Amino acid sequence: MTKKLLNSPLTYALGMLAMMIPVQAFSAFYSYYYVEKLGLGVGLATLARTIYLIWDAVDQPIFGYLSDNTRTRWGRRKPWIYAAMPLFILTFIMVFAVPEGMEGNNLFIWFLTALILFETVTTVLWVNYGALFPELFRGDRIRAKASAVQQGFQIVAILIGSALTPIIFAAYGYRNMALIYALVFAVFMWICMAHVKEKEEAQQEVPLGIIEAFRETLKNKQFWIFNIANSFAQTVNGLLSSMIPFYAKYVLKIPETQVSLLLASIFVSVIPLVAVWYLIVRKLGGVTSWRLALAVYSLSVVPLWFAQGLGSGIAAGVMAGFGLSGFLVTPAVLSGQIIDLDAQKTGRRREGIYTAVAGFITRSSGLISALAFWIVGMIFGYVSGEHPGSNPEATFKYLISAVPFCLLLISFLISLFLKKVSNENHVTNDMMSDSGVEHHG
Repeated sequence: MTKKLLNSPLTYALGMLAMMIPVQAFSAFYSYYYVEKLGLGVGLATLARTIYLIWDAVDQPIFGYLSDNTRTRWGRRKPWIYAAMPLFILTFIMVFAVPEGMEGNNLFIWFLTALILFETVTTVLWVNYGALFPELFRGDRIRAKASAVQQGFQIVAILIGSALTPIIFAAYGYRNMALIYALVFAVFMWICMAHVKEKEEAQQEVPLGIIEAFRETLKNKQFWIFNIANSFAQTVNGLLSSMIPFYAKYVLKIPETQVSLLLASIFVSVIPLVAVWYLIVRKLGGVTSWRLALAVYSLSVVPLWFAQGLGSGIAAGVMAGFGLSGFLVTPAVLSGQIIDLDAQKTGRRREGIYTAVAGFITRSSGLISALAFWIVGMIFGYVSGEHPGSNPEATFKYLISAVPFCLLLISFLISLFLKKVSNENHVTNDMMSDSGVEHHG
C-alpha cells in the first residue's frame, strides 16, 4: 500500500462504488422483477418489506453497537466487512435467481427469505463502511471533499446499477446480471479495504455499556431531527429509482430498450453537479446547504409530472438530477459534526451505533416507499403487471412526481428545526447547550 492511497478519499470511495452497483440494481429492479415479471402482488411485496423492517429495527443498532465495541489488530470495522463480503455476494445472487415456475405463496416465501438475508448482510456492510467515514476524515473541509468524491462514485454506481442493468438482464437474464455485479463488488471492495487503516486511538477507548450507549444516542435531538428529515428525502431516492421502469412503460410509453437512456439522463447530469454542491457546502456551510438541497430537490421532481415521451422525459430527468446531487453531497458533513459532538461529550468515538441508528431511520424509507406504492396502486387499481388496473398512467405519475414533492416538502420543513453548525467543525452555542457539550471557543 502506498502512503498516498492509504485512507485517501479516492480509495475509500471505491467501497461506495462496490456496494452501490448491486444495491442500486436491487433497489431499482426488485419490484419490477417480482411484481411486473414474476407476478407477485404489491400487497405481498409490501408485507415482506414490513416484516424485514421489524427485524431491521433490531439488527441495525445491535450491529452498530457490536462494531463500536470490536477490538482486533485489524481494527473495529474491517473484520466485519471482510466477513460480510462473501455473504453479500451469495444473497444478492439469491434475490435474482428465483427458480423457474415459482409463484404464489412459494414466490412470497422466497422473496421474503432472500430479502431478509440480503438486507441483513447489507446492513453489516453499510454500518461498518459508513462508520469509517467520520473516523478517517476529521474536519469539515476534508469531509466535504471526501463526500464529493464518494458521491461522485455513488452516482457512477447508480448509473451502472440503473441504466446498464436493463441492458444486461435483457441480454443475459437476471441471474447472470447478479453474477456479474457480484464479481464487480468483490474486486472494488477488496481494493477499498486494502487501503484503509483505522485509527488506533479509537480502540484504546473503554466502550460504553449497552444501555448507556443507546441512551446517549437516543436523547440526541439534533441527530433525530437530521435523520428523520433525511428519511423522507431518502424515500424519494428509492421511489425515483424503483418507479422509473414503470414510469417509462405506462406514462412515457417508451419500450424497455429505452429505459437506460432515461435513467442515464438523471444520473449522468448528477456527476458534474456533485462538484457544484461541494462548492456550495464550502460557501454556505453544512446546515444551509442541506436545507437548500432539500428545497431544490422538491422543485426538481415537478417536471416529471408533465413529461410525455422520451425527449421530455430526459429533460425532466436532468432537472431531477440537479436536486438529487445536492441531497447526496450535503448530509455527510452534518452527520460527521453530530458524531464529533457526541465524542466530545462521551469521550468515545461511536460512529458505529450512530451510523446504525441513522441507517435504520433512513432505511425505514423503504417502508414509506412500499406503502406509497401500495396505497396509490389501490386508489388507481394497479395490482401487478398482470392486473395493471384501468389507469396505470395516473398511478405512476403520482408515484414519480406528486408523492416525492410532498415527501421532500415535509423533509424541508423538518430541517428548519435543526440548529446551525459552523463551517469549521465547531458548533454554535445553541447547539452546544442543547447537546450538553461545554463550548471551548
